[in-house]
Amino acid sequence: MSAIELGLDTFGDVTRGPDGRSAPMDQVLRDVVEQAVLADQVGVGFIGLGEHHRDDFAISAPEIVLATIAGRTSRIRLGTAVTVLSSDDPVRVFQRFSTLNAVSNGRAEVILGRGSFTESYALFGVALEDYEVLFEEKLDLFARLVREREVTWQGQTRSGLDRAVVYPPLGPQGLTTWVGVGGSPESVVRLVRQDLQLMLAIIGGDPRRFVPYVDLYHRAVAQSGRVARPIGIHSPGHVAASDAQARDEIWPHYREMFGRIGRERGWPPVTKDKFVAEVEHGSLYVGSPETVARKIAAAVTALRVQRFDMKYSTGAMPHATLMEGIRLYGERVMPMVQDMVAGAEAAA
Repeated sequence: MSAIELGLDTFGDVTRGPDGRSAPMDQVLRDVVEQAVLADQVGVGFIGLGEHHRDDFAISAPEIVLATIAGRTSRIRLGTAVTVLSSDDPVRVFQRFSTLNAVSNGRAEVILGRGSFTESYALFGVALEDYEVLFEEKLDLFARLVREREVTWQGQTRSGLDRAVVYPPLGPQGLTTWVGVGGSPESVVRLVRQDLQLMLAIIGGDPRRFVPYVDLYHRAVAQSGRVARPIGIHSPGHVAASDAQARDEIWPHYREMFGRIGRERGWPPVTKDKFVAEVEHGSLYVGSPETVARKIAAAVTALRVQRFDMKYSTGAMPHATLMEGIRLYGERVMPMVQDMVAGAEAAA
């Protein structure tokens, strides 16, 4: 296993100030830029902005925010977490990311997915009943766009292309393209067929339950004759000076956010016991730098992955709290993870 790449993700969760009031979305977006600038300064490898279209998340056009970040940073890679390809047009997504890649000097990446929310379908006039075919076809078209200079394509969900050349073209390094997968074996096989990279969205439970998906990926790669590409994990977390402080800071916002989403989806209520169990045994990376580093190192070693992205924003956590978590992640968690993973490899 090579050195682990460590990144951060956010959906631009609408924060709350000391007065208890929600921050305006324009302020949240400016804060996200400042968070990304700090991440660049402390050595974080990647910042991913998730696309959403609802009142608890401020980022609906991540590429515009990423372009702003590109002008304020010099090293950090810039991408999404995720781009909801099913309700977008693959040609326009390609153009936005090829443009971002150009203005950032080759730092753009894209993580494509169906999205865990469905607001974008009605908003953009896309039929939710076409959920499967929309993603299947649009992913196929996007995979061709990132590899072929001239694209000829036919499908059911949009007009076809006949030797189309899409501008601006990508540079010689191309565009790193991931596909977010939440637990579908079919999705793993599909992305291998299209020679794209696997990003496992692990937001609950023991991360080791995803080992079969990693094994499936490698079997499919071997059977197809392709070269294995890096695999990544996306999971939520929060870093503070101590375990107790980290839990105290995230718990009320975790309870509120997942309580709200749970009521929308018919999930059982969020309890403190469930939260603690997720922190101690599941996929919630919360604690001191040492605790979070040990947990990340254990997960990436068990799953044999090369990338870990932590969603550092959870609900209305204050901007200042997020900034301190980013600082600790870059300055303390990341070096410890690298040392722990190297030590585990040496001992194996």
